[in-house]
Amino acid sequence: MSAAMSTARPRIVVLDDWERALQRLADWRAIEALADVTVHHAPLRGEALPEALQHTDALVLMRDRTPFDAALLARLPQLRYLVFTGTRNERLDLAALQARGIPVSHTGWGPSKDSTCEMTWALILAATRQLEAQSARLRAGAWRDAAGGALPSVLHGRRLGLIGLGEIGGRVARIGKAFGMEVVTWSPRMTAERAAEHGALFLPLEELLATSQVVSLHLVPTPQTRHLLDAQRLALMRPDSLLVNTSRSALVDPVALAEALARGCPGGAALDVFDAEPLPLDDPLRQAPNLLLTPHMGFVCEPVYERFAEDTTECLLAWLQGRPLPRQVPAPGA
Repeated sequence: MSAAMSTARPRIVVLDDWERALQRLADWRAIEALADVTVHHAPLRGEALPEALQHTDALVLMRDRTPFDAALLARLPQLRYLVFTGTRNERLDLAALQARGIPVSHTGWGPSKDSTCEMTWALILAATRQLEAQSARLRAGAWRDAAGGALPSVLHGRRLGLIGLGEIGGRVARIGKAFGMEVVTWSPRMTAERAAEHGALFLPLEELLATSQVVSLHLVPTPQTRHLLDAQRLALMRPDSLLVNTSRSALVDPVALAEALARGCPGGAALDVFDAEPLPLDDPLRQAPNLLLTPHMGFVCEPVYERFAEDTTECLLAWLQGRPLPRQVPAPGA
């Protein structure tokens, strides 16, 4: 049902706008003239979530930061429309929404794949050149490492192992080639011919892990790839290797990774994605050695959020005015 079919003033709730960007980057005045809008900038967990949503008519989800399942939907009798940012939400129960007849729309992505590629290389370069430690040392009043530890490495001539060679992995491969790296790849459906199209060599996963100085993950997780990098596979990595994950946290067993870093294989890691976000203060990864952490910044950039904001307001205004809804998500199996 569109908002135009209701006589009550609709209530719209936006979840997880941690960056405080959606209202800044689009004009919400036409929407606010027709509906009451509440934006939550901090995560809502436990009972705070259904309590905040119990009188919601339209809901906006920022990516898949908050899971939305059938149990939560059952507690929201007024919900009539849902919008999520991006084009994929793996934590959204579309079948339950379909069963209630609730339409779902998504936004476009903007240059998110370019942004994630650049973030991947920011992590690779920062870890390889020891930028975090070097900056901290300088701010503390020192100049060089008084303990005489290992010096930064160089990427030229090293092997870059890409687990996944899709749109983001392909971009990462091109930059690796520009740095003079040898690019090798593996994924569940990879072939030697497809790898060669990207100037890469197809290798078995175990060989890729054992021979690459940099390993970067670029897969969409499936039940088959959950914890793809477990304790056994992490143990194959070189003591001078770097593991980078800007894809999905489910691909790596976090407990096994913390233990592997403590043993020194791999020699280091850089993570932008985590099982629980924001990362809890007591998470063991915060104490793991040789680990660079960033707060899931891969897609987070001004142009991407401009697209999120513009498309979100387009969807909401169409719903409020009873017009056709943009970018509706097909029913599961359609």
